[in-house]
Amino acid sequence: MKVLHVITGLEVGGAEQQLRLLLRRLPAYCEVVTLTGPGPVAEGIEADGTRVTHLGMTGERDLTALPRLARLIRDGGYDLVHTHLYRACVYGRIAARMAGVRAVVATEHSLGDAVIEGRRLTRGVRTLYRATERLGAATVAVSDTVAARLRRWGVPEQRIHVVPNGIEAHRFAFDPAARALVRTRLELPLDAFVVGGAGRLVPGKRFDVLVRAVTQLPGVHLLLAGEGPEREMLRRMAEQFGSGDRIHLLGTRGGAVEAEAGGEESAGPDIPGLLSAVDVFVSPSPSEAFGLAVVEALASGLPVLHGSCPAVDELPADQAPGARHFSPVVHELATALREVRRGGPDRLPVPPVVRRYDITRSAEALMSVYEQVLAGAPVRRRSPAQVSPVPVPPPQGRAAALPVASVSLPDPARSPAPSPLSNR
Repeated sequence: MKVLHVITGLEVGGAEQQLRLLLRRLPAYCEVVTLTGPGPVAEGIEADGTRVTHLGMTGERDLTALPRLARLIRDGGYDLVHTHLYRACVYGRIAARMAGVRAVVATEHSLGDAVIEGRRLTRGVRTLYRATERLGAATVAVSDTVAARLRRWGVPEQRIHVVPNGIEAHRFAFDPAARALVRTRLELPLDAFVVGGAGRLVPGKRFDVLVRAVTQLPGVHLLLAGEGPEREMLRRMAEQFGSGDRIHLLGTRGGAVEAEAGGEESAGPDIPGLLSAVDVFVSPSPSEAFGLAVVEALASGLPVLHGSCPAVDELPADQAPGARHFSPVVHELATALREVRRGGPDRLPVPPVVRRYDITRSAEALMSVYEQVLAGAPVRRRSPAQVSPVPVPPPQGRAAALPVASVSLPDPARSPAPSPLSNR
């Protein structure tokens, strides 16, 4: 089986890291195309032995990317195309149809009730998504919560397959030596109570609630890994409340796969090192598709406070006894952190939920989807001339002379950010 994975970009992120982990375990010949941004994860995938091609897409309206991608798919002779993230799903489904490939699978990594990949869902985004979704054969949801959202969008039940995200749990096991090393490098007192967080610094993640809660706790430090447009605002907030020396914004950190390859950045800890260094992990986002960071923290034996985590919330409470839900309100989070602090810094036993989300099981489930899709795909591929038009409004002006797939594509990055929830 020859599979082409098409992804929007390969900078450090949850979907990108998940793809790399899956590529290591899928019993198929795989190649990868990134529409934009061949960053650190692209380098890691290539180091693992998988070919990565950069399509060189210059923006969301770069319609020349469609025929280039279609030609690449057609010339590669792929049995199946698997798309990841919104823009890649839209372009990839159209290009695969242009190339005559009907075995197309798409994974929804970051679909919320009102946001997609951290940005507000607009009518244009929904319309284009629904139109192009019909060009594929299956849509993979990373949780039952996402599957329910897809059904509400009108995606037929028989096209939806739930394949949870997965981790390599042993990479996140608590390491006392790493704890001491990270704290020493960051000049943290070895006996300080330290809170951890990780994710894109965007409004929907509500890291403002986390920063403000920590500023109310004298002597408590925060290690926050991630980049995004809110970084400067969070830094100013910490200084405004007189806590700039206790709020540590670490920037992008490598994940478990980088740690294995010895790629820890000299400027700070990777994610497994950060988890060993902290005493509690907080995920304040009120809307998540899965909650991968929470599962990683549980694998490190940490107590976890989360606003939303389908990976945990969909299971019985005894599967993750160290995880506790809270509303994104500063006072409530500060109170919960005080309670955890009183309980002491001891690590918890790794809960059953971690074994459930093993990356090997995820790869096996995904292969089953591939086999099912290929079994239902026609043996003879259509030529590009036989491809039916894409059921979306035709472009106007000069773009109308381009192929049928020349569509102006709404981009979540251009949609206004969701209005912040009240902290009071």
